[in-house]
Amino acid sequence: MRAAAIPRFFRSRPRAARGFTLVELISALAILVILATVAMPVARMQIRRRRETELRQELRVLRTAIDKYKDFADAGVIPTKGDTFGYPPDLQTLVEGVPLRGSANTNYKFLRNIPIDPMTGRRDWGIRSVQDDPDSSGWGGQNVFDVHSTSEAKGTDGIPYKNW
Repeated sequence: MRAAAIPRFFRSRPRAARGFTLVELISALAILVILATVAMPVARMQIRRRRETELRQELRVLRTAIDKYKDFADAGVIPTKGDTFGYPPDLQTLVEGVPLRGSANTNYKFLRNIPIDPMTGRRDWGIRSVQDDPDSSGWGGQNVFDVHSTSEAKGTDGIPYKNW
């Protein structure tokens, strides 16, 4: 068989063209290490920003449910106790629902479930009641006026997540 009939790809190559040299492999590896070193902090920041966005969304969902409960209580649609000022007694009440006035067995649910805090990975949220001091970190247990993350970390804006 003639050499021209064999495709160029299958022809034997000179020894120098058969593979990579050690210098080429080391330089390629060094470039990969540099690129990975630059990419890791960027990836970590993206993950952190995504979690902060999720935290903002979950706080908005919880606060909207609390406000809706308060609106229903102020309108007299749901029965309330006097010491709660129309706010839910706990977060579980928003999930379990409350009976509407005039309906015997219909519960109105404000949340499907208590969302997970993306900063801690748990469903335990910090809670404030109307009766608590504005700067207190504990919950008096009377009602749920506001929620916050229990994470001690600070956000990218420098404000601790528990103050969001």
